[in-house]
Amino acid sequence: MDSKEFSTGLAELRAVRDELKPLERELAQLQAKVGKLHDRRAEQIRRLGGYAKATSDRIATAAGLSVIDIVALAPSLAPQGALQASAEPPVKESAPVDQPAAQAPAEPIKETTATPDPDNGSADRVGAVARLGAATADGAFGLEVLGEPRQAENTPSPAAAVSGEAERVLPSIPAGAEGDAWFRAESGLASKRPNFKQATRGMAFLDTATGVLVWQGGTTRLDLGQSSVAEILTAVYAVAPATIERIYITAGDPWHQGSERHEFLKDAVAAWLNAPLPEGWTVESSRGKDRQAGHLVHPRNPVGRWQRGDQHTEIRSVGEWFDPEGADPATVRAAFVELWKALRPHFEDVVLMGAPSQTGRDLWSRTIPAKAGAKWADGFPVMSEEIRGLLHATAGQGRTELITPPRVPERVAGWFEVDRTFAYAKHTWASGVGVPRRITAAAFAAMTEKEQSNALFAPSHWQVRVTIPKGWNHVGLLPAPAPGERSWHYPYEGGRTFTTWAGGAEVNLALRNPIAPWRIEILDGLLWESGDPLKSWSTKLQKAWRSLRAIAEMHGDEQQKQACGLASRAVRSILLYGIGTFAQRPRITTGSLELGAGGAVPDLPDGARLTGITDTLVTWERNAGFARDQYAHPEWAAGVWSAARAALLSVSTSAKDPQTGKPVKAGALHLPAGSILAFRTDAIYTSAPVDWEYGGEPGDYLLKGRMPWEQTTPRNDEEFYYLQGLGRQAYESEGM
Repeated sequence: MDSKEFSTGLAELRAVRDELKPLERELAQLQAKVGKLHDRRAEQIRRLGGYAKATSDRIATAAGLSVIDIVALAPSLAPQGALQASAEPPVKESAPVDQPAAQAPAEPIKETTATPDPDNGSADRVGAVARLGAATADGAFGLEVLGEPRQAENTPSPAAAVSGEAERVLPSIPAGAEGDAWFRAESGLASKRPNFKQATRGMAFLDTATGVLVWQGGTTRLDLGQSSVAEILTAVYAVAPATIERIYITAGDPWHQGSERHEFLKDAVAAWLNAPLPEGWTVESSRGKDRQAGHLVHPRNPVGRWQRGDQHTEIRSVGEWFDPEGADPATVRAAFVELWKALRPHFEDVVLMGAPSQTGRDLWSRTIPAKAGAKWADGFPVMSEEIRGLLHATAGQGRTELITPPRVPERVAGWFEVDRTFAYAKHTWASGVGVPRRITAAAFAAMTEKEQSNALFAPSHWQVRVTIPKGWNHVGLLPAPAPGERSWHYPYEGGRTFTTWAGGAEVNLALRNPIAPWRIEILDGLLWESGDPLKSWSTKLQKAWRSLRAIAEMHGDEQQKQACGLASRAVRSILLYGIGTFAQRPRITTGSLELGAGGAVPDLPDGARLTGITDTLVTWERNAGFARDQYAHPEWAAGVWSAARAALLSVSTSAKDPQTGKPVKAGALHLPAGSILAFRTDAIYTSAPVDWEYGGEPGDYLLKGRMPWEQTTPRNDEEFYYLQGLGRQAYESEGM
């Protein structure tokens, strides 16, 4: 540049300056005016929100804002049901409450602090590295063994860095003979076909909000007072026979009474369960092997057990089976009748037990081969307690993740919810059976490429060191331990390295995803023989599910139509929670004892700890640990969960591509980067329109919520569940 060009440039710059100055003054004036109009709009929204008949959607339309923006300015316009639901998000794909399962985490009414797991040791070992090789002629991908990898340290997650909490370190299998000793079956413990039929229990269905009680003998309306346990037991057995052993609460949630006096919902439930009883009634303690069975405390679906002499009674929530969605007790009872009728052709000895988890496991046990000499007719062996404990600590359940700004924009173009219907049924065709083989890093490195590929496609569980490719701009693929007990997150930052455990399905997905292969280093692993222990059970349940859905679509009677629809969801719960029972988590029970003379605290059951004390009672809680359960198969639950998490990212659907004839692929990785807003077990929430065809088969994606207009991105669970409800309402209104 010479002096002439420089002078010309200065002249052009002054011209830009002179043109820009009046525009900046005008912009400042406009910004001030816009600010005043924003304030006027907000003031007007708050004023209109005080009108008794005002609705958030009408004001949103008039204001040119989203409903969630209106509710932020006028909280009184939020639908009460939506706010209550958001405070207690529904549990999907979780362990059942009345099987050997972990006690449900406390749900804070105010706030809670998670407790991190203790450091269980390091997984820093040398192993073989498996990564995508070149594509073969048939489109498959091979694995390369790259020798000894570099020793990479775990990179803390941004969330951990912000919170200051250390991430959990997952346990490892001890080296050498000590670890090899884990690979055995428990002596004298195997899953065998039962030689008895379950006893049937009389059931009644009670709406504590209206007092309506329905049982086989009739319908009546009760005066329940404050719906305490004492009032319910007294009122029900004043009209119903003592043969009623289960009282299902269909509406009213009486256990949440007085919740404002407790920090956690769990504490409110425990207080309700352990309140004073009518004369002659005590907490059940004499039925079954557990002489101090007590209650099972759950924030939404608790189980209370009492007895009066030889009479035993449970009070349970029908929410264990399905969301009744406002159905009256008569319709709910009809749903149970239709459920039994649909299962009876497939399971000769079907008995509906207290919970879908119990029912599912009992039905499965009756599919175990009975013919002498048939494979596994002597029972499926139960793994060692060490292997079961390892799977409990390293195999998470459904993926729950909310993706917030700045990973996604503050406002998005739309809101779409797609859910994989009856998804777990899709992943029950093959499971690991027998005692697993240990595959160390050295053993994996010594395998041929074909053997490595076969091992990863077989039922398996791997300890891996993962490196995300640089430039990765989509969601995370593999679960990693996060701060807090039993917490998981999904690292996504390009170039990050971390160590975790994952099932073969997820490891394969990371290696063969449709965007870019991740680098996977095998550190250790469990490899099972492939079998089909769940296939017959799952197939029968799918047939019952399809028949109930067909009746629900065609039935002319509205009550029966609704009842069959609810029954089909109960079938889903039987499979879902039945799989959860195989995980066999530590069992936690609670109970209460009366104070002795002078307020003396009585002796608690062995292993119990004191959790509360009143003027007359003490309450206790006990962790029974891992029982010698003949139906403990966490390897099956872990395999299904891993496959379902992988399918949430990429899966073949029942729809066919008209040009190629091949199955259409669906999942989060087939949506634009930056469009995924949340995962909830089998559901994806995205800002991108979804056009995957729904074929009605288990595992197919079904559109459940749709708002194709601009939304404010949710930043917390409350905002998420509020948008979820609005999206479903909007989509349902389109079909009206």
